Amino acid sequence: MKAQTQDRMLALFSWGSAIVLVCGLMAVLGFLIARGAPALGLELIFGTVSPIDALLLKRQVFGGIYPAVAGTVCLVIASVGTALPVGLCSGIWLSEYAPPFLKAVFSLVVDILAGIPSIVVGLFGFSITIFVHHFFDNQVFPCLLISAMALSFLVLPYIIKTTQTALDSLPQSLRLTAPSLGASQLQNIIHVLVPAALPDLAGGMILAIGRCAEDTAVIMLTGVVATAGIPKSIFASYEALPFYIYYTASEYADASELVKAYGAALILLMICAGLFALAHLARVWVDHRIRFRT
Repeated sequence: MKAQTQDRMLALFSWGSAIVLVCGLMAVLGFLIARGAPALGLELIFGTVSPIDALLLKRQVFGGIYPAVAGTVCLVIASVGTALPVGLCSGIWLSEYAPPFLKAVFSLVVDILAGIPSIVVGLFGFSITIFVHHFFDNQVFPCLLISAMALSFLVLPYIIKTTQTALDSLPQSLRLTAPSLGASQLQNIIHVLVPAALPDLAGGMILAIGRCAEDTAVIMLTGVVATAGIPKSIFASYEALPFYIYYTASEYADASELVKAYGAALILLMICAGLFALAHLARVWVDHRIRFRT
C-alpha cells in the first residue's frame, strides 16, 4: 500500500513538472507573440528598402534587421561547421579509443569546459584578437571569424559529451556484430555505431545551433556591432539578432522600438526552428544514405 502511494505521488509529481514546463514555454511564447506580432512584416526586416534590392545586395538596409538576420545565419553556420567535426571526432575517441584513465581525465576536462561562462570565452577570444593584432598582423580586428571560433569553443563540450554518451549507450550486442564478421574497429564505428547513434547525435547538433544563435556575451566582445551591414567576409564586423535585441531593448527611445525588439526575438526563434528542422532533415538524409547505400 505504501509503495503504491509513493508511485502515485511520483507520477503526480512527474505530470505536474511536465505541465509546469509546458505552461512556462507557452507563457513565454504567448508573451513574445502578443508583444512582437504587431511588428512582424517586411518593414521590420528590410526597412524602407525593397526586398529584392536587399536580397540582391543592391542597397544596404539601415532601418531593418535583414543584416542582423544574415549575420546570425553566417555566424551559426561558421560556428557549428567548425565545432561539429572536432566535437564528433573527440567524442568518438573518448568513447571508443581512450584508455580508462585518459577517458576519465578528458571527460573531467570537457565537463569543466562546459561550465565556463560565456563571458569568459568572449574575453578569451578578445584577448587572442589583441595578441594577434599586436604581434602578428595589425590588420586583424574583432570580426565574424573570431566570433565563430569563440562560439565553436563554447559549444564544443556539448557536442563531445553528446557524442560520447550516444556511443556509450549503444548495446554491447550491436558493438560485437560487425567485428564478429571481420570488420575493423574503424569500419564498425563508421558503418554501425555512428548510424545507430545518429538520433542522439542530432541532439548535440541542435543544442549547438541554439547556443550559437542566442549567445550575446561572446559576440559583444569579438566582433558584433550595431550597424555593419551584410558581412562582406569572415574578417569583417557584422550584425546579429541577439545583439540587436539586447541593444534595442536597453536603448529604446519609444514603445515602437521596443516592439521591434520583440518582433526580432520572434524572428530569432523562427530562424532557430528552421535551423533545427534542417539539422533533423540532414540527420534523416545521412541516416538513409548510410543504411541504404549500395
